[in-house]
Amino acid sequence: MRAFLTGLLMIAAAGASGAVLFSAFIVDQTHKALLLQFGEPVKVITEPGLYWRKPFVQTVEQFDNRILDLETDEQEVIASDQKRLVVDAFARYRIFDPLQFYQAFRTEAGARPRLTAIVDSTIRSVLGRAPFIDVIRNRREELMKQTIALVNNEMRNFGVEIVDVRIRRADLPEANSQAIYRRMRTEREREAAELRAQGSEQSQRIKSTADKDVTVLLANATRESEQIRGDGDEERNRIYAEAFSQDKDFFAFYRSMQAYEEALKGTHTRIVLSPSSEFFRYFNAPSGDQPAKPSPSAAATPPAR
Repeated sequence: MRAFLTGLLMIAAAGASGAVLFSAFIVDQTHKALLLQFGEPVKVITEPGLYWRKPFVQTVEQFDNRILDLETDEQEVIASDQKRLVVDAFARYRIFDPLQFYQAFRTEAGARPRLTAIVDSTIRSVLGRAPFIDVIRNRREELMKQTIALVNNEMRNFGVEIVDVRIRRADLPEANSQAIYRRMRTEREREAAELRAQGSEQSQRIKSTADKDVTVLLANATRESEQIRGDGDEERNRIYAEAFSQDKDFFAFYRSMQAYEEALKGTHTRIVLSPSSEFFRYFNAPSGDQPAKPSPSAAATPPAR
């Protein structure tokens, strides 16, 4: 009997432990919870801690309280100036009301497709009202703020708040990109050819100026050198004239010595002249006097016997 009672107590203790185990649940500080009874919400739990529920009657759904990522699909957008863009964007959202979120989507996995569709359509609508240059550069931040405001306006009854929407990449379609690349390349080649032509023209102008300056400098230098040479020749002739007027015989001797020096330069100098030539006057007589020629009458007189 005692053993039977001990067994009953152990069964009761195990049942109590199981009931406590199934009744207690913990809400982490990164989550919010929704207590359901037969599938109907009965309590929203926003504070972390240990909570209790009725076993087999009540269930708990927990939702992440942190900022969550939402990846959108890459889509083609036509700007207001009819230019096409391929836009790749992403969003960040937060669940602020678990009850509304549960009633709208049930689970986070069920919420993502609908949230993505809303964000995509809003991005397409906002960017479609803006010109191409505003999307690419001028007003992207402002356009993203407009997108966030419109998306939150649509999601205000879903218990979801869109924290941020950003464009990761906004490019032209591949065909347009290739066409624009070819046009840019053509323009750059035209600019390069124009710059090369301008450089060639400037080079020719510089060369022409340099050639003209060289010609002028050479002409001036030649003129100055000829003038200096003429002045030197004039001074030399003056000195020669003064020397000649002072001693004509010495001057004639000096000039002859200079002529001999210039004529007899080198090791194979050959001169074919008559011995009685004027050139050898100082070889024939130290004074430079030419020997007297015999008169015709003396030449005709026969020698004495």
